[in-house]
Amino acid sequence: MADFSIEKQIRKRGLSLIAGVDEAGRGALFGPVVAAAVILPPEEKSCLIDWIGEIDDSKSLPPPKRKNLARLLLRHALSVGIGYMTNVEIDRENIFNASLEAMRRAVLNLSLQPDFILVDGFYLKNVPYPQIRVIKGDEKSISIASASILAKVLRDEMVLRVEEIYQGYGLAKNKGYGTREHYCALKEMGPSSFHRFSFKLIE
Repeated sequence: MADFSIEKQIRKRGLSLIAGVDEAGRGALFGPVVAAAVILPPEEKSCLIDWIGEIDDSKSLPPPKRKNLARLLLRHALSVGIGYMTNVEIDRENIFNASLEAMRRAVLNLSLQPDFILVDGFYLKNVPYPQIRVIKGDEKSISIASASILAKVLRDEMVLRVEEIYQGYGLAKNKGYGTREHYCALKEMGPSSFHRFSFKLIE
């Protein structure tokens, strides 16, 4: 379960503004990869007491809870930065580089400059802040888990907004990931302009 343990260790060094960074959509066949960077208040702040314990890796949370937590995070976080890379950029850069760039953009879009950043699984290049990578960080750090929730909710909403235009792929259900239904639709209709042509689109 994600908690403030890592953040507490860093705050002992006199660093108070700690950003968690994560991305969503890396494995999807359709649409952008979206990243979020989140700076939370210290855990003792009263605005966090009632709900902060519900935050965990976004993949482990049901969609309604994820959406409600995203709303609370946007209201109470000290700063939130969002970054994304389109499917065209993903095809040009490859998904690994695109994911790192989306996270870098999210960090640079924070309204507050962080003292330190915690990144889920990777090191980021060309960011002017000290950082550590945290393997399975969305399961360990509240800040990274918060970023994973926001990135997931925002990306899902992006996909849902274009679902009416790109009908037949089951996007409302699969959010662009490679389900059997999605692969069958690709075989029957071919890819849309929002699909990632650098990915294997035929099962």
